[in-house]
Amino acid sequence: MQAVVIFGPTASGKSALAAALARRLNGVVINADALQLYRDLPVITAQPEPALQAMAPHRLYAVLAWRERASAGWWQRAVQPVLKASWQEGRIPILVGGTGLYLRAALCGLAPVPKVPESVMVDLHRRLQAEGPEPLHAVLARVDPALAQRVSPQDRQRILRALAVWQATGTPLSVWQRREREGAPLSAAAARGQVAGFVLWPARAALYRRIDARFIAMMESGALEEVRALAAADLDPDLPVMKAVGVRPLLRHIQGACDRDEAVALAQRDSRRYAKRQLTWARHQFRGWTRVPVALQHDEAEALAAKLVTRLGAAAVDLTAWWRATARERKTA
Repeated sequence: MQAVVIFGPTASGKSALAAALARRLNGVVINADALQLYRDLPVITAQPEPALQAMAPHRLYAVLAWRERASAGWWQRAVQPVLKASWQEGRIPILVGGTGLYLRAALCGLAPVPKVPESVMVDLHRRLQAEGPEPLHAVLARVDPALAQRVSPQDRQRILRALAVWQATGTPLSVWQRREREGAPLSAAAARGQVAGFVLWPARAALYRRIDARFIAMMESGALEEVRALAAADLDPDLPVMKAVGVRPLLRHIQGACDRDEAVALAQRDSRRYAKRQLTWARHQFRGWTRVPVALQHDEAEALAAKLVTRLGAAAVDLTAWWRATARERKTA
């Protein structure tokens, strides 16, 4: 097996499983979570604890400053040399995370959308701050109606991205998205049946209980202090780092808009909603991948890793069949 890919909802035990699997396979754990890319936020973004990172090499964790903008394209470019180095060292890359688009990019590539100049993004962000998302969505409906139908008028990030591409290139983003994809570093290995793909699938009620308990533990481990530092940095609220689950409720508490208990309850609610979206993504976008039921026990990772080692061949991703099966869902992703 040349690579292993693990997707799962937040708090499903992905990090512990990946570390245990990497130790058994002489592997390298590679981050595929958009928020765990950022430095100085290990608690609120649930980055692997030092004990886990000591079990095997970990890559692409805590590599970006808060003001930098992570994207699937950025991650796709960053992961390629990491994969190459892993193979040169004779190690198996284990890509793990909850950002499904990153994993899909590694296997199937991204549309060849040109890089947007920073000046275009800055101007659009100013308009967003001044006008709000709905007027910009109306602009998007005129210049790219096909995409506007799939994007909520409140989805600030996707509206900005689509308008930026149109302004920079004169071509609607929906047109770029229909072009042949490129830059998939795992596609050749997957075509040979050498990439195992797993989706962690916990029972919903158990997952929600774990999410609630984990956020309490995060508060005890310094999550509020991390968010205080973010607040002091006076960052653009539309930066990706400001959208980490739990950040906004804690900012409201810091600003005096709610008490600590209310902020915790809101963060727990947001985390549960995020997990639900991740499971919905997996159900549609990772159709045909090997589902792994997890009981969310603290001692489960080692036993589960041992079991998955014996199932690598059976879990090989059939790239052609998977891509064909999810064609309709990709149009709305």
